[in-house]
Amino acid sequence: MQRVAIARAIANDPDILLCDKPTGALDTETSVQIMELIKKLSKDRLIIMVTHNPELAEKYATRIVNFQDGKIQHDSKPFKPEDEKDTFNLKRTKMSYWNAIKLSFTNIMTKKGRTILTAFASSIGIISIAVVLSISNGFQKQINTTMSKALAKYPITISQTATDMTSMSERDDSDKNVKNHGYVTAKKDPSEEAQHTNKITEKYVDYINKINPNYANNVSYQRAVNLNLLSKGYGKVERVQFLSADPDQNASMSAMRSQAMSSMGIGSSVFPTALNKKKGSFLKQNYQLLYGHWPSKTTDLVLVTDNKNTVNINSLKNLGFDVDNKERIKFSKLIGKEFSIVDNNDYYQELPTGMFIPKKANSAMYNGGSKLKLTGVIRPKNEDSMALLSTGIAYSDKLSQDVINDNKNSAIVKAQKKTNRNVLTGQSMKASEKKMIMQTLGGSSIPTGIMIYPNNFDDKDKVLDYLDKWNKGKKKADKIVYTDMSSAVTTMTGGLLGGITTILVAFAAISLITSMIMIGILTYTSVLERTKEIGVLKALGARKKDITRVFDAETFILGVFSGVLGVFIAYLLTFPINSVIYKITDLANVAQLDPKAALILIIISTVLTLIGGHIPARMAAKKDAAIALRSE
Repeated sequence: MQRVAIARAIANDPDILLCDKPTGALDTETSVQIMELIKKLSKDRLIIMVTHNPELAEKYATRIVNFQDGKIQHDSKPFKPEDEKDTFNLKRTKMSYWNAIKLSFTNIMTKKGRTILTAFASSIGIISIAVVLSISNGFQKQINTTMSKALAKYPITISQTATDMTSMSERDDSDKNVKNHGYVTAKKDPSEEAQHTNKITEKYVDYINKINPNYANNVSYQRAVNLNLLSKGYGKVERVQFLSADPDQNASMSAMRSQAMSSMGIGSSVFPTALNKKKGSFLKQNYQLLYGHWPSKTTDLVLVTDNKNTVNINSLKNLGFDVDNKERIKFSKLIGKEFSIVDNNDYYQELPTGMFIPKKANSAMYNGGSKLKLTGVIRPKNEDSMALLSTGIAYSDKLSQDVINDNKNSAIVKAQKKTNRNVLTGQSMKASEKKMIMQTLGGSSIPTGIMIYPNNFDDKDKVLDYLDKWNKGKKKADKIVYTDMSSAVTTMTGGLLGGITTILVAFAAISLITSMIMIGILTYTSVLERTKEIGVLKALGARKKDITRVFDAETFILGVFSGVLGVFIAYLLTFPINSVIYKITDLANVAQLDPKAALILIIISTVLTLIGGHIPARMAAKKDAAIALRSE
């Protein structure tokens, strides 16, 4: 029976086995067998056995406790309890951001339909702003591209007389009405006051020549010196009559004036000089070679035509060609034409009165001069471009410098330096007029104008910064004022486009405010629906900030989703918008959504959604747990 009882007891594999007098009513041999069995079982579990046989206890037990009358008499291995200083720190419960997001995401997924509709409604404002910015960004790129192409037409111009735009833009207090004091005040016209005389010196010219070629590789200098050019045609030698260029005009205006007055003479231009020849030349970049070769020597000239290969008939006659109206001249007849450039001493004759007059042009004068040759015929590359070089002949600035060096010590120049009367007309002159006459005769190497051609539209600002460095620390009278036509056009168009964009974005932003209010209402509805859940969370130890965090996480997810949805829909709308714009204006791919703007719009959507849902979230955090649990 003892064996059966033991088998029944260990059937459930207990950790502790209680044995009440297992050897009772057994003989000695059987008792030993039972004890051996119990000993084997004690290897895997604790066995507590009650017995009245001390001999068996001494033989098999590892610990013996003697009881009498319910009291412990002896313990072979007494237990000595020791006081342990256990410290238990009660940790405050908290919910992580990740748990809040997961809980909110789970709640959102249970209401997919409402979530999608809410996100779409919230994204309407984002869609509107994104579409406006896309169109604005596209048009701005179109403007920049157009300005970049037109950069060659509008170089940075430095002339002897410039208009200080900052002075014209300053507000004059005299515009206000004043009391009648019994007098009138003499006042210059604002445009006249804005006129600034640039003091261009050799030092400044050297400064210009040190411009980084990576920013502006082509620089053109306008000099008022007469070339004293002779041509041989019709069997006789004649002077080449040039148009008098105004040094205070910019390149495009000078070219237009030259073309308009070409019936009176031939237009002449100085093509820009490359600071770094490895980076290419202005002529090759902006003009097409029709025949001949590009100028490679100082004595090489090129004939400039318009986009239709036409040159004014009087200009050709001035160069010594016998032509009729609308007659077509082969390029081969033009190329190789020679001219003679004569020094002042051989060109002018001094009278006994001290006056000077031009000598009669003849073969001796022609043969005694330096020879120039027409080597090429060129025209602007783009059909819609405004030519910087006037139709006629174009030459290098080195030729002008050589003429000045040859004539600076001529008799007429020396005579003009000594008197304030014009040695050609006998009229008295002002100091400014004398300066101009000296430049015309070759007595001054200072250019009357400088034109700088930035390599591209982005490098223009770096060139302007370089020019501004010269003016730092200088008095107003010593500053050099430049004219940047491309910047003026860009500022005007960019300002107009920016104003329109601002107005449209402001109207579209109204829908963002509406979306924010709608999110607040929907979040409050969600709070009412989840009141019991709020009570459960608080009962589990959630803090006020944890409850707030749950609803803020929900609005955060909704804000990101609506922002991404709005940007995506706006991107899809750019395709039909571009199609409509192309049909109306022939401008392709105008609407372009800037990735930076898209990211900013997503952030704005998220922030506004968080703001709209934060107040209901705070209301949810203040709910009492017991009241929330009792709510239905």
